[in-house]
Amino acid sequence: MEKWEAAYVAGIIDGEGSITLTRMHEKEYRRPCITIASTDKELLIYIQSLTRGIIINKKNYNPNKYKSSYTLYIKKKLDVFHTLQSITPFLRINQKRERDKWILNNYDTVTPRNGKYSQELLKEKLMFEEKFFKF
Repeated sequence: MEKWEAAYVAGIIDGEGSITLTRMHEKEYRRPCITIASTDKELLIYIQSLTRGIIINKKNYNPNKYKSSYTLYIKKKLDVFHTLQSITPFLRINQKRERDKWILNNYDTVTPRNGKYSQELLKEKLMFEEKFFKF
């Protein structure tokens, strides 16, 4: 991703996106996720070409009154980390910048590759999540 593209993506995330930790499955611990919601599918397709991810159509129960809306989800760890590293210097919203840095600096230290947690590591993981949601 070029610097100007990273700056553009950061602006979209600042305005319409979120950087969060989410559960993909019920009994799983949270993992980083970036989402961007928009009624402009072309915009999301462009951002998807830079960051990967998947675009989901939201059900429009009243198409005569409302535009269709879409959400781009970036869920794969490598894609999330690559995107966060690229956009970090360009984020302007403090909460999103702090969340970005927190994930980049701490997520790998509290998440074992095999997914098996010792009691101590599990405590650290839960503290990581708790601190994350205070931003």
